[in-house]
Amino acid sequence: MVRNITLNNGVLMPQIGFGTYKADREDPQVLQEAIACGYRHLDTASLYGNEAWVGQAVRESGLPRQEFFLVSKLNRNQLGYDQAKKGVEESLRNLQTDYLDLYLIHWPRPDYGRPDFEDWQELDRQTWKALEELYEQHVLRAIGVSNFLVPHLQNLLASASVVPAVDQIEYHPGYTQPETVDFCRQKGIAVEAWSPMGRGRLWQDPLLLELAAKYHTSVPHLCLVFAFQQGIAVIPKSTHPERMQENLQLEDVQIAAEDMQKILAMPVTGWSGEHPDRRRVYFQ
Repeated sequence: MVRNITLNNGVLMPQIGFGTYKADREDPQVLQEAIACGYRHLDTASLYGNEAWVGQAVRESGLPRQEFFLVSKLNRNQLGYDQAKKGVEESLRNLQTDYLDLYLIHWPRPDYGRPDFEDWQELDRQTWKALEELYEQHVLRAIGVSNFLVPHLQNLLASASVVPAVDQIEYHPGYTQPETVDFCRQKGIAVEAWSPMGRGRLWQDPLLLELAAKYHTSVPHLCLVFAFQQGIAVIPKSTHPERMQENLQLEDVQIAAEDMQKILAMPVTGWSGEHPDRRRVYFQ
C-alpha cells in the first residue's frame, strides 16, 4: 500500500507516482510493468506525447479506472482561456477518460527563452480561470501547477477562487527550492518532486554515498526517501521492475534528523538547468 497525501480539497493522491517522461521511447512495456508492481499514480503531460499510450496501458490493465490517479499537464504553448479548454479536451481524448484526477499548468510562461514576455501574468490568470471552471464541472478532480515559483503563485492567488492543490517542482538533494516549498506549505499547496533522484547527477556525491552506505541503500533510493520523509510526493521513473519495486519501499529507511539537515545544507548540486524565468542551461 502506498501512503496518500490529502490535497487541500480532500482528494487523496498517492505520495509515490510513476513518471512517464520519455518512458515510451525506451520500452513500450514499461508502464504495464509499473502497474503490475503496484503504481496507480501515473504522471504524464501533453508535452510528453504519450498520453494515448498511458491511457491504453490503464485500459489493458483490467483494473477499474477509479483505482488510478491520472495526472496530465497543459503545455506552455496552450496557455490562455480557450487554449486551456482545448488542451484539457485533447488530454481527455488521448487518455480516453472522461475525467482527470489532477491537471497542472506545466510552466508559468509561454516560452522560457523569452523572459521578457510581458503578458504572462494575465495569460496565467485566464488559464487558471478555465481550469477552475472545469474543476467546478468535475471534469478535473484537482487542479494545480508545475514549475511555479513564489511570484507565479502570488499572481494566481491574487484572483483565484480555487487554491492550487499541487505545485510540481524540481526537488532533490542539492536543489530543494526552500522559498517555494515554504510558501506552498503556508498556502496548503502540496509539493510534488520531479527529478527526485537528480537524473543521475547526484549518484557520485560524497555525502550521499556516505549516507547511502550508512543506511544500507542506494543513492537514488536515499534521494527518494529524503523527499518522501518530508511529506513531498515523488514521481520516479525506471525501466527496471526491480527498481520500480524498490522505489515503492520508501518507508523501509528512516533518515535521522541530523542527516536530513546535512542533506538540506548541501550546495546547489544536480540542477537540471531548467528555470521558469530564465533560458535553459545545458551541461556537458
